[in-house]
Amino acid sequence: MEKVLVTGASGYLGGKLCEALLREGHLVRAFVRPSSDLSSLNPPVTGGALEIAYGDVTDYPSLLEACSGCHVVFHVAALVEPWLPNPSKFFSVNVGGLKNILQAFKETKTLQKIIYTSSYFALGPTDGYVADEKQVHHERFFCTEYEKSKAIADKIALQAASDGLPIIILYPGVIYGPGKVTAGNIVARIMIERFNGRLPGYIGYGTDKSSFSHVDDVVNGHISAMDKGRVGERYLLTGENASFVHVFVIAAIITGTKRPWFHIPLWVVETYGWISVFLARITKKLPLISYPTVNVLRHQWAYSCEKAKAELGYNSRSLKEGLAEILVWLKGLGLIKY
Repeated sequence: MEKVLVTGASGYLGGKLCEALLREGHLVRAFVRPSSDLSSLNPPVTGGALEIAYGDVTDYPSLLEACSGCHVVFHVAALVEPWLPNPSKFFSVNVGGLKNILQAFKETKTLQKIIYTSSYFALGPTDGYVADEKQVHHERFFCTEYEKSKAIADKIALQAASDGLPIIILYPGVIYGPGKVTAGNIVARIMIERFNGRLPGYIGYGTDKSSFSHVDDVVNGHISAMDKGRVGERYLLTGENASFVHVFVIAAIITGTKRPWFHIPLWVVETYGWISVFLARITKKLPLISYPTVNVLRHQWAYSCEKAKAELGYNSRSLKEGLAEILVWLKGLGLIKY
């Protein structure tokens, strides 16, 4: 079995990936910051072995040390937020972190492969069509600073592939499912708001479209990429393309509750977002919805995962099946009632 390094191992996706790799018997080195919550990193009774390496992807010496002796690196670490008071952090982590990974690969003799977790945002919006791996961000505008940072990082990853580095680039959609309720698990956070009465109406009118990926499917896609992926290739690990209005409708059907009876216009959501950002600067607590979120909702982000299905054996469950699981999970935690 391979000895693998997972950056961002304490995060929503990273923790799930570590868990799956351990179950398969791999030796996993989890790269985490000293301040990280490690509650999701529980090694199984049987399977692989887990070790913790402390550091930060922006701190090159600690990253280089963590790479030592590993054969594969899953670069999952990213700063995922719709808004930050200091946007330069997006670029130091999402762009600078990838540059450090690529440099560490060149200096570490044991490393053989890089699996890089990008984002559908790196490919740009798909207004009026469904995109595949051939799409490159048009760069005419960016809805969020996060999107811009991931698009810049994508160019760097593609150049690395062109230069011959054994990198495989993965593009998950909107990741959702049981696990940490972080900014990366936006569906869980929205369901909490919806079923606690803080989000009484539909967001927009259903013209937005995003590609929803269950976290376990994305994890399986990562492991398949390590085993079956072609070096230098890009793979979309996306799923069902739907609007958040559709998400609310499915959630109402699953729970047997009433659907929202009105739509919240995007200009209202945007106004709320500006107010939330203003308050966030005072309270130092990041908002659930900010004005860049509305920029995202004004566009479509629909993608095809046919290439990953054909080459990786990737499987993406339906939104109905995935939402049923996440709603039961949230109810079991006491975070929602219905």
